Amino acid sequence: MPLNWLFTEPLFFLSWILAILVTLTIHEFFHALAANLLGDSTAKDEGRLNFNPLVHLDPLGFIMMLIAGFGWAKPVPVNPYNLRGGRWGTAAVAFAGPLANLLGMFIFAVLFKMISPALGPMNLLVNFLFLLVLINISLFVFNLIPIPPLDGSRVLLAVIPDKFSDFKEKYLMYGPYILLALVLIDNFTNVGIFGSLFQRLINILSRFL
Repeated sequence: MPLNWLFTEPLFFLSWILAILVTLTIHEFFHALAANLLGDSTAKDEGRLNFNPLVHLDPLGFIMMLIAGFGWAKPVPVNPYNLRGGRWGTAAVAFAGPLANLLGMFIFAVLFKMISPALGPMNLLVNFLFLLVLINISLFVFNLIPIPPLDGSRVLLAVIPDKFSDFKEKYLMYGPYILLALVLIDNFTNVGIFGSLFQRLINILSRFL
């Protein structure tokens, strides 16, 4: 469990917490920015168009992140009726978060490649940058899973024609339970649905960094 790092590797634990806060802030800020650019100022009016991590922090989601390694930030409020582009506007706002994490991953990876040869692999800043790369790409991949309330589901629902509105409503209603079940199975069994995915990400990143 990530919380164990507090007692075994306290500096690494602190770096991990800071990397999560930075990554989640990037993700939520760009949701708010995309919504504002597309005509909905709801997030801006509520102070969410902000790089302050505290305005995006969900206490329960953060505690779950510490305990189980899986959590969430406070959802950015969006009024779809204010957005230009209809359902495609909603999809664009949803995709803005993962896209920001993908861009963040590349930026932090470049910094890592520039700094790590000089400072060495055991340096705290180098480890922090590696965590930023890892968490950004993990959040990018995880949020593209097309299960509500993840961002990928908004993109999927924009693609599905309106004649399947009943399915869309039921999918939005039951999707979170499906996701929660998958997460619980992943954490408490040996199935390793998400664990194997993220381990592959670590292996891939290790080849290029």
